[in-house]
Amino acid sequence: MSDNKKDLYRDNGQTGSLLDQMDTSNKNLENIGIEILPVHAGGTVHAKRIGGTFRTIKWVLASFWLALFLGPYLRWDGHQALLFDLGNRQFHIFGLTILPQDIWILAMILLFFALLLAASTAIAGRLWCGYACFQTVWMDVFTWIEEKIEGQPNKRIQLEATPMNFEKFKMKFKKHLIWGFIGFMTSFSFVAYFTDALDLWVRMFRFEWGATETGIIIGLGFASYFFAGILREQTCIGFCPYARIQGAMIDTQTVVPTYDIDRGEPRGRIKRIKPDEEIPDLGDCIDCNLCVAVCPTGVDIRLGQQFGCITCGLCIDACDSVMEKIKKPKGLIRYASLSEFAGQKLPAIWKRPRVIVYVAIMLFAATTMLWGLTTMSSIDVKALHDRSPLYVLMSNGDIQNKWTIKVVNKSAEVMHAEISVEGPAGLSYVAEKVITVQPGNVGATTLLVKIPKKQLTSTKTPLLIKVVDLNNPLNAENYKSVFLSPKIRK
Repeated sequence: MSDNKKDLYRDNGQTGSLLDQMDTSNKNLENIGIEILPVHAGGTVHAKRIGGTFRTIKWVLASFWLALFLGPYLRWDGHQALLFDLGNRQFHIFGLTILPQDIWILAMILLFFALLLAASTAIAGRLWCGYACFQTVWMDVFTWIEEKIEGQPNKRIQLEATPMNFEKFKMKFKKHLIWGFIGFMTSFSFVAYFTDALDLWVRMFRFEWGATETGIIIGLGFASYFFAGILREQTCIGFCPYARIQGAMIDTQTVVPTYDIDRGEPRGRIKRIKPDEEIPDLGDCIDCNLCVAVCPTGVDIRLGQQFGCITCGLCIDACDSVMEKIKKPKGLIRYASLSEFAGQKLPAIWKRPRVIVYVAIMLFAATTMLWGLTTMSSIDVKALHDRSPLYVLMSNGDIQNKWTIKVVNKSAEVMHAEISVEGPAGLSYVAEKVITVQPGNVGATTLLVKIPKKQLTSTKTPLLIKVVDLNNPLNAENYKSVFLSPKIRK
């Protein structure tokens, strides 16, 4: 114990409200830079903000969602870069157009992220909730704005308890006005992914929105305002279904924020003692309540794992900052598993069966998705052989087959598709040589192919139907088909 703290120790006072704990021991804590904070006693949780490793990680990951506000305004070749045109059944992603024929790629993307959620939960609990869930992110932004307008948590608590007056009305009105604007921008940006964003703004000022657009923007905007600003942590605790199924996805090897009871208990406050008093043998927890004060859902992690814990790690930042000030090792609260506290060695992640299964499926989905994206052409060709009849015997002895050729234009430009056929010697064909296909649409034409009977040696003769975009000759697609004919007699 350092010389300036030889006369300090921690008493084992019970956790209570701030008013119940205002004594000389609190002043001693404040002298070394530690603020005594109240635990949440029902009502709205006003979490304190402090810096730290996990707070930084939260903001970095949250920036992904906040960046989505700008997504609809990105342009690519004069068009909106990200546009999910449900009316025309087209998804435009930076010049790549995904049509219903390629919807399996989106299915692989959803499968990948679904298994990523399961794998992350098995490894470290509700990481999604703590760091990346849009409810958590928006709640963080809303409470940050509240703090800037109404002050720190203790001031906000006092403000809630005071009767309504002009000053309180001004602060509340300003806060709710900004919250409402963020809710509106959230819903507007969401709708802008499904229609041209700039056109949506223009039509708003002209009062030309349709009922669907208006309903979604008002409904989603109010939901963002209500759930992130008013309901807050109760959304995570009482409404989120993921909070209820996570218990089936974690086990004793899952690492979550955990309080080291053996090291921290019995807890107690720092206070001055008399020279002849004996220093009691207490744990490292000084009962400052900072871990509770920073929790966005009001959980006291010292009471063990609880339903409301969203695994955000902010309690770890808080406790580590206190341990630094009292010259104690960090990690009184840390990410740890039940197996670790039971003295069992935690196996490597790649040796855990569930994680292996999750990761294997993720790799399959990611590989399939990347293969589909890298091999996807902006032109797709389908040749449908006429089955009634399968072939026609012409008067000159030639055999004729008929196809319906369908050309899908997946690009953002008008396509002029030229059709040609390769096959046995003497082959001739009749078709509309150039098909004009609009962006995201399908062009169709009839193809008639004739082959002299003497050139046929089988009932099924391979053919190659080639389609080339005259605007971009590198954009071509080949379709392998067969020419059907009667059995050839030798």
